[in-house]
Amino acid sequence: MSNALLSIQELEVAFTTEDGFTKAVNGISFSIGKGETVAVVGESGSGKSVTSLTALRLLPQPPATYPKGSILFTRKDGTTIDLLHASPSQLQTIRGNEIAMIFQEPMTSLNPVFTCGAQVMEAIQLHQKLHKEEARLRTLALFEKVKLPNPEAMLQRYPHQLSGGQKQRVMIAMAMSCNPSLLIADEPTTALDVTVQNTILQLIKELQQETGMGVLFITHDLAVVHDIADRIVVMYKGEVVEQGATAEIFQNPQHPYTKALLACRPALHPKGKRLPVVSDFLEVESKADSHQPIAISKKNAESSTPLLQIQHLNVWFPEQKKLFGKPTSFIKAVNNVSFDVFAGETVGLVGESGCGKTTLGRAILRLVDATSGSIVLNGEDILQKNAAAFKPQRKDLQIVFQDPYSSLNPRISIGDAITEPMLVHCLAASKKQAKERTIDLLEKVNLTADHFKRYPHEFSGGQRQRIVIARALALHPSFIVWDESVSALDVSVQAQVLNLLNDLKQEFNFTSIFISHDLAVVRYICDRIIVMNKGEIEESGSADDIYFNPQQAYTRQLLEAIPGRGL
Repeated sequence: MSNALLSIQELEVAFTTEDGFTKAVNGISFSIGKGETVAVVGESGSGKSVTSLTALRLLPQPPATYPKGSILFTRKDGTTIDLLHASPSQLQTIRGNEIAMIFQEPMTSLNPVFTCGAQVMEAIQLHQKLHKEEARLRTLALFEKVKLPNPEAMLQRYPHQLSGGQKQRVMIAMAMSCNPSLLIADEPTTALDVTVQNTILQLIKELQQETGMGVLFITHDLAVVHDIADRIVVMYKGEVVEQGATAEIFQNPQHPYTKALLACRPALHPKGKRLPVVSDFLEVESKADSHQPIAISKKNAESSTPLLQIQHLNVWFPEQKKLFGKPTSFIKAVNNVSFDVFAGETVGLVGESGCGKTTLGRAILRLVDATSGSIVLNGEDILQKNAAAFKPQRKDLQIVFQDPYSSLNPRISIGDAITEPMLVHCLAASKKQAKERTIDLLEKVNLTADHFKRYPHEFSGGQRQRIVIARALALHPSFIVWDESVSALDVSVQAQVLNLLNDLKQEFNFTSIFISHDLAVVRYICDRIIVMNKGEIEESGSADDIYFNPQQAYTRQLLEAIPGRGL
């Protein structure tokens, strides 16, 4: 492109390792024009984030090296510079001022010991050379522009006092503070609720239209960029396998990998049909069972006794207290919630962050204390039991969290992490027997015996999620809570894990509560859906009824926010 704002030409990025050089990016080329949004799409390990970090020279050298290629950037003054050969002083004036970046996890990008206002003001004072009061007023205006509630109060708040969506808005305000020519957004909405995600995407689009900046949007989900990208670049194993106009990519994908990314989304497939995965498209001979129906048992809830009965459950947290500690007001995280779960069912809990779904899931496992109400499991109210009396039932109740890496001890091999609960609950006669059962579980979740002695950091995100699933199944629980367990996974890995859950459900016959903000995923995996809003049940019903015929405006809002739902 003759009017390219950023032009990447034959770029190679390699890393020095003990075994020599490993190419993370191999000869890629694409351009971004002024006012254009280009989405770079691919799974983890495809090289998309390495490409974006290389554009700002944020990779440490060594181990990163650039054997070949160029990254040409047109500056505000009209001059062109090759960022791969820019001096440190040139890069300092470009970073944040002419090219800004938003990262996936805002909590790790914001300094926890400074207020949000101070951090944005610092960037403004550094690049715009404004006085403190001028920087404060500009920060306040930016907070209003990114639609933060009560912008004046937000100036004084610390990152931990904000929700995920609010922290991401602060990062966007910081990125926009110097009116950059190019905004790089690296997975900025991956772990956010679908409604917050939709708001952030629209905000970026509005700011782009207002300022005319170019946008490089990095994501693993093609559907996310359907409505905002002008062009799409698809990366696989460090190479560009396809690129073109957004409409053309969606209507007529050419490369098998692009077809796989489009096909593996749960929203496109009915219950009972196995989700396609990338290997189905890339291998010459697909797996024989790749599209075979999954045997999903139908439960007649009216004719059976509930395995779990939640009755008038409240989980309230003190918000304000008197001088001597007596609470005067409460945050009602879960408020008068009642529902039943029948044996063999998978019930979905859906809602935005702060709706109370995770608190409810943890209260059921007694990981947080309930204020009042009852939780009846197999005819016994577990809230009436003390810790010692409840301990034997612990093994029947398991949870799988969203982030498997923080759920695993980095100093313990994954084999020991799975065998430990068996030994604690005396479910294995010896360490040898526990090891044999662990290897069997690893194989059931599509890992191998060779993985037994490896540590968590040696696995990908999808593999780590399989490990914590194996650990949850080690005690043969009757009830499992899945807490956003596939939310942060690549769409292709998500499809693999959802297929795995369906297979394991048939083999182990466990009952589940599946917590998620994504109604499309919940509709695919669950029998019934309960929609929560502000600590209360908004509506409930069969998965298909809620998904295709929602009764409440809030549920319709969640559905409308699903990326690419109309595709």
